[in-house]
Amino acid sequence: MPPTATPLPPAPRIPLSEQIGRYRWTICGLVFFATTINYLDRNVLGLLKQTLSEHGVFGPDKAAQELNYSTVVICFQIAYAVGMLAAGRFIDWVGTKTGYAASLIGWSIAAIGHAFGHHTWSFGFWRAALGFSEAGNFPAANKTVAEWFPRKERAFATGLYNSGANVGAIVAPLCVPYIASAWGWEWAFILTGAVGLIWIVFWVKTYASPAAKLQSGQLSQAEYDYIHSDRDEQVVEQADAGVRISGARLLGFRQTWAFILGKFLTDPIWWFFLFWLPAFLEGENARKVDAFLATHPGFTGDHSSIPGVISWPIAVALVYTVATAGSIFGGWLPKAFINHGMTASKARKLAMFIYALLPLTVLFASRLGAINTWLAVATIAIACSAHQAWSANIFTTASDMFPKKAVASVTGLGGMAGAIGGILIARVAGKVLEHFTALGHLEAGYALLFVICGSAYLVAWLVMHALAPKFEMVDLRTR
Repeated sequence: MPPTATPLPPAPRIPLSEQIGRYRWTICGLVFFATTINYLDRNVLGLLKQTLSEHGVFGPDKAAQELNYSTVVICFQIAYAVGMLAAGRFIDWVGTKTGYAASLIGWSIAAIGHAFGHHTWSFGFWRAALGFSEAGNFPAANKTVAEWFPRKERAFATGLYNSGANVGAIVAPLCVPYIASAWGWEWAFILTGAVGLIWIVFWVKTYASPAAKLQSGQLSQAEYDYIHSDRDEQVVEQADAGVRISGARLLGFRQTWAFILGKFLTDPIWWFFLFWLPAFLEGENARKVDAFLATHPGFTGDHSSIPGVISWPIAVALVYTVATAGSIFGGWLPKAFINHGMTASKARKLAMFIYALLPLTVLFASRLGAINTWLAVATIAIACSAHQAWSANIFTTASDMFPKKAVASVTGLGGMAGAIGGILIARVAGKVLEHFTALGHLEAGYALLFVICGSAYLVAWLVMHALAPKFEMVDLRTR
């Protein structure tokens, strides 16, 4: 009787990432750091608003300072809007590597240039230069993700790189006020601006297209095939290979308008928190101090020891820490839906609806802030986290609905619309806060603005659903 054969042990289960390779995540890491630098440079202004006001940058009149500050913000927004339109076309034309590098060099120089602006309009000039050059980040980042990731991973990759916006916003309040205090506000702009020049070295040495990396042996054939595993997308790419992209052609698609209007309605909310959150928290502290001193006229201690007064730089860092988690979770959730059998379109739409509900909590920020400032911080943290989750997905809808050759251009159109919305909310915020500052009820102005912030996402979701119910891929040959 022949001996019974000993069964072989089962082959070890190799994780998918090890089977196909991980080089695409190195590329995602580079984009993450670029976005971190982008928001580090962008956040310096809001963090130094009070310092700059005290140095006369926004003029001597306190009420007028709010309007002059909004003017500087609008200089950025106008240039950012124009830059977005130009950057998308430029990056689609010269390619991701050159376009991204040019953008980052430009905004690093502009960030440093703020140190030489000492009144509203000279400061506005450098702010405009920063806005125009920073506009290249998201078209380049979105195009990078479209080139290096299959559709089912794009929202997650976008959420990861987009979390760099929050990391930049976390790092900034932890270092910028201290640099300004120790060496002067000029050095805060110089040192943060110089960081981007370091990134350029790594980008130039590391980045190339998947095809170039495959040829050089740095990318495996398995990972290359995985990146290009969306067969329907490949068919569309081949069919549209000879079609020339133009703004007029893209504007003929409902999908373009879904993306444009979605960005127009929701990007301004992030801009508002970015530029006015520190001022709102400082205002809440001032209310607590005034109320306490009114009942304790002999108090001579440190204002930070007054009940209800918080460290606003720590609060800002906390808000953006929570938003970082929102960005990553925002990209992961639709991927989980897809892995459980849901179509990419349905998964994206359901996730975005969930994220549109969460910002409604900010409607209670001012009322809760009167009780405890940390309660206001909590509602704003939820809203910012939901925005970043929303952002990870709305960016991905551009590559869901358009071939790779058009992604940067479409992203630029949406970014321009978002910047125009940011211009509008900056002027509205400036006017509203100027009015309520003159009345002595600044908190009422913020309460009104929070109503806009809380409801914008549901409106945007409804508009996008009406224009592109299934986020279907366009055929460029039909226009």
